[in-house]
Amino acid sequence: MTTELGSAPVSERELTEDDAALPAAAGIAETVGRVYTMAADAAAPASPGDAAEIRAITDAMVRLLIGTPLHSDGQLTIKSLAEEAGLKRNKLTHKHTGFKDLFYALVRMQDSRPKAFDGLKRQNDELKTKLSDLRDEYNQLRLDVKQMARVVHVLEVENQQLRKSAGKDGVVRAFPVQQRPPAGDGGSRS
Repeated sequence: MTTELGSAPVSERELTEDDAALPAAAGIAETVGRVYTMAADAAAPASPGDAAEIRAITDAMVRLLIGTPLHSDGQLTIKSLAEEAGLKRNKLTHKHTGFKDLFYALVRMQDSRPKAFDGLKRQNDELKTKLSDLRDEYNQLRLDVKQMARVVHVLEVENQQLRKSAGKDGVVRAFPVQQRPPAGDGGSRS
């Protein structure tokens, strides 16, 4: 197996404390890939292409499951797995269906997102908050526009009344202004 973690491929060295941080799904993918590769080599030694595809698929699974994609967007999908392995997707959906099923099972088993998506989750939460604030502002502006429309309508009505009261001579007469008592008097003067 050619998955590099540290200085040597994982299959050629003992696991260290650093490897303990790897998700269990990546270890399972690597082990299964190693077994499949040996089985493919033993079954058809004249056809090394299958063994190379199996190695590429398992290496890609490990990279995706630990969150360090090299050739894809890092999503945990068959499309991304095929891109990461450098294969066409039909190799996974028609030829190596066991790896497709294994990958989906390992994705479901994995209880954390890949590291590649940690920043995206935070960014998504920030954008949701910003969207909520913008929606609140939009709703307030809609209310303000409705209120301004009512004010404009009242002013148009008053303007029309003033034009009618102008009479034939064209002089606009002001509406009578009611005097209000100063605040704090209670309306009575002594």
